[in-house]
Amino acid sequence: MLGNKVSRQKPCHHCKSRSAAAPPDTSTIHYEKFWLYRHCSSVQQGDRQAQKAGQLFSGLLAMNVVFLGCAFISSMIFNHIAITLAEVWILLSILKVLCLCWIVYYLLGTSRQPHAVLHRDSHAGPIWIRGSVLLFGSCSVLLNSFQIGYSTILIQCKSKVDILFPSIDILFICTQALFLWHHSKDCIQVQHNLTRCGLMLTIATNLLLWLLAVTNDTIHMEIESQLREVEQRFAGKALFSPLCNETTSCTCPNTTICKVFQKGYILLYPFNTEYCLVCCSVLYVMWKNVGRRISHHHSSPIKAKFKLQGVVFGPLLGAVAVIIGICVFMLYQIQATGSVPNRQVFVMYYSYYIVLLPLMSVGAVVGTIIHALEKRELDTLKNPTRSLDVILLMGAALGQIGMCYFSIVALVATDPVDLLNSLILSHSVLLIFQTITQNVFIIDGLHRQHTSSSKEEELKEQQIREGYDQRRVSMIELGQEIRKVSLSYIHTYSNLTWKRRALREISFFLVLCNIILWVMPTFGAHPAFENGLEKSFYGYSTWFVIVNFGLPLGVFYRMHSVGGLLEIYVTA
Repeated sequence: MLGNKVSRQKPCHHCKSRSAAAPPDTSTIHYEKFWLYRHCSSVQQGDRQAQKAGQLFSGLLAMNVVFLGCAFISSMIFNHIAITLAEVWILLSILKVLCLCWIVYYLLGTSRQPHAVLHRDSHAGPIWIRGSVLLFGSCSVLLNSFQIGYSTILIQCKSKVDILFPSIDILFICTQALFLWHHSKDCIQVQHNLTRCGLMLTIATNLLLWLLAVTNDTIHMEIESQLREVEQRFAGKALFSPLCNETTSCTCPNTTICKVFQKGYILLYPFNTEYCLVCCSVLYVMWKNVGRRISHHHSSPIKAKFKLQGVVFGPLLGAVAVIIGICVFMLYQIQATGSVPNRQVFVMYYSYYIVLLPLMSVGAVVGTIIHALEKRELDTLKNPTRSLDVILLMGAALGQIGMCYFSIVALVATDPVDLLNSLILSHSVLLIFQTITQNVFIIDGLHRQHTSSSKEEELKEQQIREGYDQRRVSMIELGQEIRKVSLSYIHTYSNLTWKRRALREISFFLVLCNIILWVMPTFGAHPAFENGLEKSFYGYSTWFVIVNFGLPLGVFYRMHSVGGLLEIYVTA
């Protein structure tokens, strides 16, 4: 009776061998059941405990670094005399040097050890996210180059830290981009704790760089707005202003190269915030994959290829939306950035959004309904990349949704009947609805399993191509094979293709729409601050904080939505 209980426990292989060699004594069986079985099964439990302990310790390290950096940056904002920007730069430079040391050690030491990378996560680090790292990293390097050139010209009123900090930043950006491009898919199997701590330290450093970029962007936009007000007041009243004398004490000389540095710095500044956010997402996936073992049948999935076939209306409508959006953006940049912004340009800008957002919402709702009609099973396999995609979509959407609610409260409390106010109010409501419907569509699509018929079609197409290469196959057999595949394709097309085609049309249209909605705020269209309505309601400083925390998250949301929609398009 007791022996039957022991056999049902299914001990490990070593336990079976030892129990087979032991005499069938009751005391011996009792001893193996309560001590040796626990000893054999404790290997996996200890593995999980060590993994949780390493994740906990590295998470605590990152939390303390972030809190320390936030304390420095907050002290600089509220008491810039005690804590200066140069001291914050020194702290971040130390963190960058530590991250550089660990990245170099990983590239030259950890990753080259025997059995270091036995598995690679095929879902992690897709080409579009790595391309974004290279694109935003290149723009950030160019941004720092402009900052170095600008500080060099104004060396009489700039410190050496103004040149040293962007120089270290260029080295950090290039090394990190190289690291993420080659090793974003790694599931490292050695030096777990050191790798987790290094990844978390790098994540914390990027978060602090993003936070500093947001606060610097706030200060930059505040100075620009104050200079505009001073210019208007000086042109209208011709009075001397102490603020004007203070802000123009260290201005750019009237030279061409200096103007290029200044305009280039202002234009490329938003890319730095996006680079930090993208790097944090990739590094987090790497941190989750440390010590992860992937089964053989999930390690090499069939990769779907991007094909622009069978879609017409999605690319056509999306191209129209992009062209109109570029025209609206150019007119906005010309008129709204002048000394006296034109009211009509804000009406044009918000009218474009009011027309586009409902179309995007309808497309997302129809796509969600098609997902339900397909009745494809949900993919419940553990996937850290997909989980992170969902978290990033929901978290980044909170930025622009929160900003929209602040606008709604301000506009309803003031004068919602006014034309411009009613347009901004409608824009805020439609943006909230569009964001929610698009999130539901993307998240539902990411959790759907790939259809088996599409894989069968690809295999049959591959068989036909191989048949062309095999000269021994007769033309009669080849013709029969082509007819069989053609009949199968017609049968599949008549039964299933209309749903897939609709999904591809919708996802491609949403991809182009999200691209233009990403381009417009990224390259300087900030009507939420420049229209002055919410700023007059909440106050200058409060609305600056709301805009500069919500706007970068909104830009990141559009960029991340493009990746999710492309995956839905490819797998449809």
